[in-house]
Amino acid sequence: MKSLHDQFWQHQAQTTSSPIGLEVERAEGLYIYGTNGKQYMDMISGVAVSNIGHRHPKVLEAIRKQLDSHLHVMVYGEYLQTTQAQLAEKLTCNLPDPLDCVYFVNSGAEAIEGAMKLVRRVTGRSKILAAHRSYHGNTMGALSISGNETKKSAFRPLIPDVGFIHFNHLEDLQKIDATTAGVVLETVQGDAGVRLPSAEYLKAVKAQCERVGALLVLDEIQTGFGRTGSLFAFQQFGVVPDVVAMAKGMGGGMPIGAFAAAKPHMEQLTHQPMLGHITTFGGHPVNCAAGLANLEVLLKEDWIAQASEKGNRIAAHLNQHPKVKEVRHLGLMFAVELENFDEVYRLFQYCLEHGVIGFWFLSSNNSFRLAPPLCITTEEIDAACAVIQAGLDTL
Repeated sequence: MKSLHDQFWQHQAQTTSSPIGLEVERAEGLYIYGTNGKQYMDMISGVAVSNIGHRHPKVLEAIRKQLDSHLHVMVYGEYLQTTQAQLAEKLTCNLPDPLDCVYFVNSGAEAIEGAMKLVRRVTGRSKILAAHRSYHGNTMGALSISGNETKKSAFRPLIPDVGFIHFNHLEDLQKIDATTAGVVLETVQGDAGVRLPSAEYLKAVKAQCERVGALLVLDEIQTGFGRTGSLFAFQQFGVVPDVVAMAKGMGGGMPIGAFAAAKPHMEQLTHQPMLGHITTFGGHPVNCAAGLANLEVLLKEDWIAQASEKGNRIAAHLNQHPKVKEVRHLGLMFAVELENFDEVYRLFQYCLEHGVIGFWFLSSNNSFRLAPPLCITTEEIDAACAVIQAGLDTL
């Protein structure tokens, strides 16, 4: 048998010519352990996925219990399955009205695809507006409404009747008119380098959508499940979307996504045509079991309430350093702005060599990315920040 290195390089498709290449043996809580025997503090949570830490005992327990019952039994929506129904109830009970119905899919990009179809179906219109510098996924529909032209140009033509507005710019809201089916925004722009909206802006977007009969879709794929200091980030801005898309931190490390809306809206996907949106593996019972356990942990622990305080502690550490131009964050979602990508990459390499995992952004290449698990302790924050500060000293 070939080595892991050879298997990886010869038979596994790559996304870049220079992947990080960390050989993983196991993971637990905040930590990833390499096959080299080294311990790493995962300050990126697998890019905002492991919000309650790696391999939480409650998630493992729920997975094992479901494995003893059944795996996939039928395409989504045809059979009554306990973990699907329980997660749907628990999730919608913790969303504001009128978001009382949820459709399970496999990923964030799929959640966005479903939301795009839904706004067109409900309104009978085709035009979708999104924001410049946005990121919603890499399937053709999600890519079409993402705002990074460098990533899109090689795959054109994409879906038609898509336009763009500037995030947090009130003057662009006139583009939302009676021909608009929906406006799709990240509540906090993630890939653009953690760009926060004003409450005034999000409220104005929602008001304009209501004025012209369009639907507001908020992408909470990165910001959801406690990452920003509330279960969903939109809860901090006084706005309730017509549709919310979620994934990443939803499954406790298992692949699952969803979009939620009012039931009368969601019913539009059941007729004219029937099976207006379908998925084979969406709502997989094991993943729903993990998602239910993940949500119950978040609701029981104090980690969401502590996210803002922990985030402020990280910001206080890093804002002290003269190399840091700006720290942008909401809860435990961070962009640490440096001079250029060379500095970001050198900092990343230093941190990795010294046992701390950070990352970067596609559309803000001068910012260092942090998104630690919500379970991180103050002692672990101080230890990780000491490494990051030492790395900044080398720039």
